[in-house]
Amino acid sequence: MVGMEVFKEFGFEAAHRLPAVPADHKCARLHGHSFRVRVTVAGPVGEGSGWVVDFADISAACAPVHEALDHRYLNDVPGLENPTSERIAEWIWDRLAGPLPGLAGVEVRETCTAGCIYRGPTS
Repeated sequence: MVGMEVFKEFGFEAAHRLPAVPADHKCARLHGHSFRVRVTVAGPVGEGSGWVVDFADISAACAPVHEALDHRYLNDVPGLENPTSERIAEWIWDRLAGPLPGLAGVEVRETCTAGCIYRGPTS
């Protein structure tokens, strides 16, 4: 049992299109989203600190990710040639797993009602 989960959220504005869908699918056309990302870290509550991780440490780890995605055409970002919410979540995970010990989840919402949660590789 891990003990506690904490999270920090950030947003980014970006355009994309999905090249793997049929040409007549609405997502095949260029469009944009106000993406919301929730980064979750799990671990025990520190005896001295009283927290799992300093929220400032989560923000610092997320800053380069935000810079790489905000106000970008996601299809041009290396690794996001097919920038579905699922691929974006995996892409973010890959960049945070090293600098953010205890990373437990990356949630990406492309609208108020649609998104995904990635909890890391299964193998």
